[in-house]
Parts: sequence; structure tokens; C-alpha cells
Amino acid sequence: MKLSFIASVLAAIHTDLLVGFSEGKDFKKMRYQALATDYDGTLATDGKVDETTLAALSRLRDSGRKLILVTGRHLEDLLQTFPRIELFDRAILENGALLYRPATGEEKALGDRPPKKFIQLLQERGVAPAVGRVIVATWHPHENTVLQTIRELGLELQIIFNKGAVMILPSGINKASGLNAALSELEIKTSQTVAVGDAENDHAFMDVCGCAVAVANALPMVKERANLVTKSARGAGVVELIDQMIDNDLSEIG
Repeated sequence: MKLSFIASVLAAIHTDLLVGFSEGKDFKKMRYQALATDYDGTLATDGKVDETTLAALSRLRDSGRKLILVTGRHLEDLLQTFPRIELFDRAILENGALLYRPATGEEKALGDRPPKKFIQLLQERGVAPAVGRVIVATWHPHENTVLQTIRELGLELQIIFNKGAVMILPSGINKASGLNAALSELEIKTSQTVAVGDAENDHAFMDVCGCAVAVANALPMVKERANLVTKSARGAGVVELIDQMIDNDLSEIG
């Protein structure tokens, strides 16, 4: 009786190990251990993430991989728009300027906000900027006014474009620098990370990752530099990518 009981226990353990490995739960042996995704136009359609995409994100987490959201949105805006932020291990907001830890609600600024004088001058010149922890943002066609103000004040700031958005950040801060900060905390290399995006400001973090993926609705220049282009657009494209990561760890990518 005792020997048969021990044998059955050992068989069950062996089966669990095989199942765990087949599901990709042997984390250290995975080629790609994290997925970094843009929000608007990639994960979300008109600002919302559908249930099918949310379910796919949960499956990826269950496989043992990490999820990182990389967006230009402000924290309060994102939390109101996307209540399922807890699915992500880290979120990079303000186009790389703010790191957020969903599990604890902690946030960490990755740069300094431009001086008040800069914001005041923009307002005096007819620009109504949105001001975050670090980022100052507006819309086309205000980029010329922004650039003129930067030059007048002698500030070391950069302008990053995202379709119609005009984002002003300290030099050196972008989605790549923000993602690197998140990956450092998670102890994952960029070479072990898959990045997916759709717009010009996604180039930075897609270029530093082991695999760059463009959703079907991405800008042509983003598709040209991607290792893989999904057949489907936006959230459906991310679902397609997640299924491939779980099924074969993107083995078709050289």
C-alpha cells in the first residue's frame, strides 16, 4: 500500500512538471520572458480594451511571463480609462517619464518637470498644455510655439510626436529609457522582451527589444522596422501575438 501510494504521488508530480513546462511556466527557459505593449491604437481601440484582449493578457501572465504597459498617457487618465491595470507588472507612463507599480500603487518620476516659467509662457502664447508628473503635452500645430519657447529659455528639452500629440520631455527620456527602468526592476533583459506598438513614438522601445512587433494598423514606418506584423489590428493583433508567444515562444522569429 505504501509503495503504491508513493508511486502515485511521484507520478502526479511528474505529470505536473510536464504540464508546467508545456505551458511555458519554466520561466528561465523561456526565450521571451516579457511583453511590453503600447496602449492607444495597440492594446486599446478608442481608449478601451475588450474582454478578449483582457483574457489574452491573463493567459500570458499565467504562462509566467511579465507584462509591461508603455504609454504616453498620464497616470490618472490611464487609471480612469483602464481599470484592469493590475494585469501589468509595471506601467511606464508619460512616454517614459513615469514608472508605476500597479501592485502597490507606487510611482517613480524618471525625470524632472520643465520649469514653471516654461509652462506659463506657453499659456501666455495661447497654448493650453496638459502637465503631468514630468511631461508637458499639447497638440499640433503648437509645436512651433513650443520650440520657440524652449529656445528662448535655453532649456534642454526634446519634442516627441505621436500622431497629432506634441510631447515635451527632458532630453534622453522616451519609451525606451522608461522600459529599461521597468525591466531593471523585474531583472529581465531587453533581449528577452517582445515589444508591440503602432505609432512613431513606439520606435524607441521597439528598437531596443529582442523582438519588435507591429499591429496591422501600425504606421508604415513602424511596420518596416518590425520583426513581425500581426494579421489583425489593435487588440486582436495583440491577442494573436500572445497566442504565438504561449504556443511556441515566437520560434519562427530568427
